[in-house]
Amino acid sequence: PEQPLRVILETKHRAGKTVTIVYGFIGSEEAMSDLGKALKNHCGTGGSVKDGEIIIQGDHRQKVFQYLKQKGYTKVKL
Repeated sequence: PEQPLRVILETKHRAGKTVTIVYGFIGSEEAMSDLGKALKNHCGTGGSVKDGEIIIQGDHRQKVFQYLKQKGYTKVKL
């Protein structure tokens, strides 16, 4: 999929907790939810999918980046 996805780390507004956020996903809510579920399983952690963002708890930028590349997402930026 030719999607310009961004993988970022954020700590603001999260009670000091670090989260990895994937945004820029284009597609159905269901497809995004499935990708979010797959990423949570891959990282072995919790998270959520809302407001067009996939939120993974903790710093999993490298894992998420590698997983997306492996799944064929070519335009992924850290």
